[in-house]
Amino acid sequence: MYEPLPEKLNFPEIEKRVLEFWQEQRIFERSVSERDENNPFVFFEGPPTANGRPGIHHIISRTVKDAVCRLRTMQGFRVERKAGWDTHGLPVEIEVEKSLGLDGKDQVIEYGIDKFNAKCRESVWAYLQEWDEITRRIGFWVDLKNPYITYTNDYIESVWWILKEFWKKGLIYQGHKILPYCPHCETPLSSHEVSQGYEEVRDPSVYVRARVKGQKETYFLVWTTTPWTLISNVALALHPEIDYVKVKHQDQFLILAKARLEVLEGDYEIVGEFSGEKLAGLEYEPIYDFVKPDKRSHYVVLGDFVTTGDGTGIVHIAPAFGEDDYQLGKKYDLPVLQPVDKSGKFTPEVTPWAGLFVKEADKGIIRELKERGVLYRSEPITHSYPHCWRCKSPLLYYARKSWYIQTTAIKERLIANNKKIDWYPKEVGEGRFGEWLENNIDWSLSRDRFWGTPLPVWRCTTCDAQECIGSIAELREKAAHEVPADLELHKPMVDRIPLKCPACGGVMERVPEVIDCWFDSGSMPYAQWHYPFENKDKFAKSFPADFISEGVDQTRGWFYSLLVIGAFLFDQPAYKSCVSIELILDKEGQKMSKTRGNAVAPIEFLDNQGADALRWYLLTVSPPWLPTRFDPEGVRDVIRKFLGTLANTYSFFALYANIDQFSYAATPRIPVAERSELDRWLCSSLTALTKRVNDHLARYDLTRASRAISDFVIDDLSNWYVRRSRRRFWKAEMGEDKLAAFQTLYEALFTVSRLMAPMAPFIADEIYRKLNDGGAGHADSVHLASYPRAGEAPADFRDEKLEVRMDLVRRIVFLGRSLRNEAGTRVRQPLAAILVMASDEKHHRMIEGMSGLILDELNVKSLQFVSDQKALLSRRAEPIFKNLGPKFGKNVNKAAEAIRAFSEADIDSLLASGSKQMVIEGHEARITTDDITIQTENREGLVAASEGDLTVALDLNLTEALRCEGLAREFVNRVQNMRKEAGFEVTDRINIWLQASPELIQAVTSQSEYITSETLCESLRLGDTGGTFQKELKIEDQLLKAGISRL
Repeated sequence: MYEPLPEKLNFPEIEKRVLEFWQEQRIFERSVSERDENNPFVFFEGPPTANGRPGIHHIISRTVKDAVCRLRTMQGFRVERKAGWDTHGLPVEIEVEKSLGLDGKDQVIEYGIDKFNAKCRESVWAYLQEWDEITRRIGFWVDLKNPYITYTNDYIESVWWILKEFWKKGLIYQGHKILPYCPHCETPLSSHEVSQGYEEVRDPSVYVRARVKGQKETYFLVWTTTPWTLISNVALALHPEIDYVKVKHQDQFLILAKARLEVLEGDYEIVGEFSGEKLAGLEYEPIYDFVKPDKRSHYVVLGDFVTTGDGTGIVHIAPAFGEDDYQLGKKYDLPVLQPVDKSGKFTPEVTPWAGLFVKEADKGIIRELKERGVLYRSEPITHSYPHCWRCKSPLLYYARKSWYIQTTAIKERLIANNKKIDWYPKEVGEGRFGEWLENNIDWSLSRDRFWGTPLPVWRCTTCDAQECIGSIAELREKAAHEVPADLELHKPMVDRIPLKCPACGGVMERVPEVIDCWFDSGSMPYAQWHYPFENKDKFAKSFPADFISEGVDQTRGWFYSLLVIGAFLFDQPAYKSCVSIELILDKEGQKMSKTRGNAVAPIEFLDNQGADALRWYLLTVSPPWLPTRFDPEGVRDVIRKFLGTLANTYSFFALYANIDQFSYAATPRIPVAERSELDRWLCSSLTALTKRVNDHLARYDLTRASRAISDFVIDDLSNWYVRRSRRRFWKAEMGEDKLAAFQTLYEALFTVSRLMAPMAPFIADEIYRKLNDGGAGHADSVHLASYPRAGEAPADFRDEKLEVRMDLVRRIVFLGRSLRNEAGTRVRQPLAAILVMASDEKHHRMIEGMSGLILDELNVKSLQFVSDQKALLSRRAEPIFKNLGPKFGKNVNKAAEAIRAFSEADIDSLLASGSKQMVIEGHEARITTDDITIQTENREGLVAASEGDLTVALDLNLTEALRCEGLAREFVNRVQNMRKEAGFEVTDRINIWLQASPELIQAVTSQSEYITSETLCESLRLGDTGGTFQKELKIEDQLLKAGISRL
């Protein structure tokens, strides 16, 4: 017996039963342990942060990862999947600050770093239960019991070892640079963190006058979008080769780039012109003098970065707050004025705005500039500005000391190793990621925070010597006193361990910084095994990864950190292939967020629609590497169109297989070559599907693979094969044809359940196990089975010529159905003929050989071939007035009438020659094919359509016999529906009573043999009422009363 699916399908309930089965039978664990450990497929799980709730974007990434890992498992690989948690960094600290009501680093220090970090440790598991539940619920198989955790001592020790390796090569250094800096978090950010936080903002755009010394009423016109930086201005930069002008304007003289004269308001007169180089060294009066410079300042310097794309071609220079400014300051030895504290607020010497956040001071600065007559004009500007990717505060570019990894020293190695990676899509690797590497800058490693991996660098308080520690053992060896046995490698515990300076014997203290948490996550290939301190063999077998997949934003995050560390340590990438995943947007293309009200609660959605439907939708709606517009209705469509169709097809099979006591395992397999043409076609299509799906999956194209499976199930299996084969299953006797039909349908369902298992793991396993009737080769779960391959039974038959023939037939049937819809003719109404114009003799023979199938599908009595489209469609010419007007002038309407009167022979003549002479009211002119359009119309009694090289028409003329047959078919349909409503079994035989109009009685009488056969009717009683189940019905506009009873 094949266990049926519930009549009322509830996919979430089915999935819950499957989850229980997986857990009871340890299917995930077995899917790993039962595969050869010498045949690994290595997967790295990118560590999420568990102190935030999982969202819909986590579902798509986990679906992709899970599908690939399940696929490789079914293909015979041993796929170990170790979960991981990213537990350090700003996201955690910010949540803890909020929960404790703290604001800023000073309050954290006052609260106590040890207590704060203890809270951080607790916080990272705030939503662990939700993460575990959604992981389990979507079927994402990963080892949650033995995860790697970035805050553990073992993990940190491996990170320290990696840092020590960089240190030994001289690639870690402390430098004074301009860094993107978050004033709220009070820490610098790396360039890949900055790339994640750009937002569109409105900032002030101001033009100010800087008075030139020694020249009467002469000013440089300077533009900036950061008025607060004017406090620290020490120079003006001009491009040496740009042309500058001096203009008389509003009783003053202004100097600006000639190409930017458009910024002036009102009339002006050019009184001088010179290159930027000629103006070098010219001095001007300071715009502000709150901070006194200790070097020469406030003069013109030259910079190649100056452009005339916007502004005035004159850039104000504040070396403390811009990379170009800082580099130019070093070149000219300019003073660095930095009256801004670590919180981004002005220091006391900036008296009007002391203690105010610099960007909040902009309005006051603009007002003060206006009052002094320094402001030329001010206006708002909308532009993209970097914000902290976690706390959302605007970043400042800030001159400060920080620790760096000199990635520029290994840039070529990074580029070379990137070329070894198979990127999907390749444009990410060659474009976005490749360009990022080409423009590589040194990695800003350190963070001025608390909860993170401590930077393992100690500095001597006496001689400034530095030491990098690479292990706990080394720390114990070099410590100035005994290290506690239970030492935790976090602040403040590790800070309390001094070292003895090997250079001078003085005391060495650890530098206060922690490291970028992206370095933590990029260390996972090694630190997850506590390499190199243990598990060296395990590491060797699991590096590099065969496959990783995360959001495309990780090109500058995890993908980058993995590559840098892998390329540095072993001169190879840490991963061989990478599938990048784009954003999930709402159905309008908007980014999802709680504030917009368009966010999706994953668990609630899974409870209502199920994981399979959501997974299948996310994989098929668009390729993962393109932005996905999420429409909940699309998920429901997956249930209605695909999952529902698949389940109904299985239910159809189980119903009739159980009635006939069919068992695939118990019956010898009929060779496919000996089965019917329809069976052979489905088996061939199944083999083609298997090959196509495998080809797509070899390129990680889950979208095309899933769509191909869906199309096969809906179009080939259900709408064509099962519908065409129903009568074979209804037969009373179990002949060879019926047996072949059962075997063919079983083989299709069995193969499809395995093909789709990686993408829709729940329903695939449910159907696979229900098909398991003890046959050889059956595993306990589809996920322990082998993945289908073309050429292996049952996908071992191919007849491409048959596929072509059947495709042609289906095209004809599709056109025929469309014509019926167009004409408003019901499918149950038989028609006299279908007329087909074949493109050549080969098509003619193919169609003729399968004419019976076409006639049955379209419910027509005969198939006729025509050699000329004219037999199906009439043509008429329509004038194009805009072309005829110049030729016929006032006679254009009469010319149009003459064209509409063209016979088909006239049209043929015009099309053949390309032109035709016409005389209208004595006016002679020549028209061409450009002057008319050819309209086609159906011949009377026909409805026709064309598709490519195929033209088809239906004869709509009905005889009395055809009409009676149509009414009889409608009556059969009504009786079959009554059987279902009455709860009769499909095998029950019945009696029928009918009261109806004389016309309908006559139709039923003439078709009584057909009706009794179709409905399993023993007695058809006309003109009488009766039956245990009665109903008033309507066929066309005729009312009738029918009754049925079960024998």
